[in-house]
Amino acid sequence: MTNRQLFDTITSVRYFYKWLIPALLLFLVAGCGIHKQDIQPDTDTSAGPDLPTKEKVWVFVMAGQSNMAGRAAIEAQDRIRNHRILTINEGNEVVTAREPLHFYEPSGAGLDCGIAFGTAMLQDLPEDVSILLIPTAVGGSSISQWINDETHRGVQLLTNFRQRLSVAKNYGVQKGILWHQGEADAHREDRIQSYQDNLQLLFEEFRKIGGDGSLPIVVGQLGSFATNQDAWDRINAAITAYTLSDAQCELVETADLQDKGDQIHFNSAAQRALGRRYAAAILSLMK
Repeated sequence: MTNRQLFDTITSVRYFYKWLIPALLLFLVAGCGIHKQDIQPDTDTSAGPDLPTKEKVWVFVMAGQSNMAGRAAIEAQDRIRNHRILTINEGNEVVTAREPLHFYEPSGAGLDCGIAFGTAMLQDLPEDVSILLIPTAVGGSSISQWINDETHRGVQLLTNFRQRLSVAKNYGVQKGILWHQGEADAHREDRIQSYQDNLQLLFEEFRKIGGDGSLPIVVGQLGSFATNQDAWDRINAAITAYTLSDAQCELVETADLQDKGDQIHFNSAAQRALGRRYAAAILSLMK
């Protein structure tokens, strides 16, 4: 092969890959049902002047402990960002959402269900509506700590919930709460026995803070992979019983979902599935 032929070959290969990668990205985006104009470069986090009007921003608070905060691995598919899925950062600035959403425990932060939830929601909402996710979950927190507004791992739980929601209401309208918690309470008999009543107390407070006595709340079951599964099953029974007693509360089942290998936390596929299930549950309550 002559030098000229070698040069032409290299040029052709470079040209091919120059257009192949963007074409593949567009194909993946189209396959996921995401509009091209909604995709943001991974380096751009500011929602800036493109924020919709307040009534077009639907606010959802994510609360609970580590399985809501997220401990799963963040994979390539989780890094595709949508301009219509927003969150707030540690400084209370509204930004385009990117995983991990929770920032209270940076050393343990991982994939949560938030962006999967937002993506699923947008498939059923008008194109001019955006989702604003408010992260408030803190790993290891018990339900009594939430009720009593205790400080856990440097976060005053209910006060932080109130303050973050107050910020969000400057930009949008609260539409619901995603709750996943109970692992921390499964270690003590008295906490298991009081869990259903404590859900009622806490959710009444959440709705009081939100100024809406019928605010939709969706609650995820604990997983089916614990070393103390009998105790987790009893917490799940309390969760199920409570959701049946509250017309504006919906259960999200998890029996088929897998852990990440530690018998505590959902893996990446499970977190994405949880996001879709939370969305379906919220939408059923809003109809």
